[in-house]
Amino acid sequence: MRGANPFVEWIVKVAQPCNLACDHCYVYELLDRTWRHKPAVMANRTADQLARRIAEHARRHALSRVRVTLHGGEPLMAGRSRIEHLLKVLSEELRDTALCDISVQSNVTLLNPSWMDLFHRHGVSVGVSLDGGREANDRHRRAKNGRSSYDSVQRGLELLRRPENKALFAGLLCTVDLANPPLDVFEDLLAHEPPAVNFLLPHATWEHPPPGHDPNRTPYANWLLEVFERWYTAPRQETRIRLFEDLMDLALGGHVRSESTGLADTDFLVVESDGTIELADSLKATRDGGPATGLDIFAQDFDSVARHPVVADARRGGLAALADVCRGCEVVRLCGGGLRAHRFSPLTGFANPSVYCADLRVLTTHIRDRVVADATALLGSAS
Repeated sequence: MRGANPFVEWIVKVAQPCNLACDHCYVYELLDRTWRHKPAVMANRTADQLARRIAEHARRHALSRVRVTLHGGEPLMAGRSRIEHLLKVLSEELRDTALCDISVQSNVTLLNPSWMDLFHRHGVSVGVSLDGGREANDRHRRAKNGRSSYDSVQRGLELLRRPENKALFAGLLCTVDLANPPLDVFEDLLAHEPPAVNFLLPHATWEHPPPGHDPNRTPYANWLLEVFERWYTAPRQETRIRLFEDLMDLALGGHVRSESTGLADTDFLVVESDGTIELADSLKATRDGGPATGLDIFAQDFDSVARHPVVADARRGGLAALADVCRGCEVVRLCGGGLRAHRFSPLTGFANPSVYCADLRVLTTHIRDRVVADATALLGSAS
């Protein structure tokens, strides 16, 4: 087996529960049910071991920088004392070894000045899950009693956007819903002045296709391309959109390390609240226990994890990891075959194109042709 590239990012499930009941949630609403058997929050001893393992991995591979994303459920439900303990032990273990970029992905309904004080002291940036304006957001993202979550999210965003806090605002994460008009969604997201926006396709497989799935009409590509054209042709850059920027970089010959675009190996792991090690959360869409590896941070170091066949196979990029039909496709170096989970079928495993294949072809072809033509014209005018 070829030497595995080191991990540089850890997605840490500090809390399993969530205070919302989003009906499109890939943690609770898809096929995986293993969360029911995990601790509600990460114990301090587990946090200590995680920090030691990350620092050990960073020293062994001379990493100058690593990333940790606090995740859930809703990570703020872990409570300030547990989060602060994890932040402190990460700082202590990584001191004189590597810089650690820490973020939290939250619905921000629990965000308050006390949390912001903690995040300022430890340099924690905050990403916010939001699907658009009130109507778009409340289509799926509601409280457990069925009430709107929008006002609570708004309060969290207003706190995050204050001048003293704005530097910690990482951006917005929006799940695409075909029922929500794309330009309305984008304008509503822009109203929060996010430094970045990322769009997430609903996690789906060939067994359970996404809502409105139609390879002939490519509705997801059409939705995203309306946003792309609005964003790309704006007289000034209003925000960054990683999906579009990654595809543009790849179209112009750049190198991108991303789970959902390009052909590079992935470089992250998920660590659950009990210290078990999992693959990407999106694999929860495939089957119960889909992301499980059978490994944990107490029994294995991260180099051992990287060599484990289940992990090595899942994170491997390149054409060899893709279905035969994908290898000769003209846009495979852009789409990378799509997200691994989206290729899944119970009969053939992951040896398939993405369930979004037709959409990805239209999306990547349009963006490639658009930016290559513009780059060519720009070079021609400069010569």
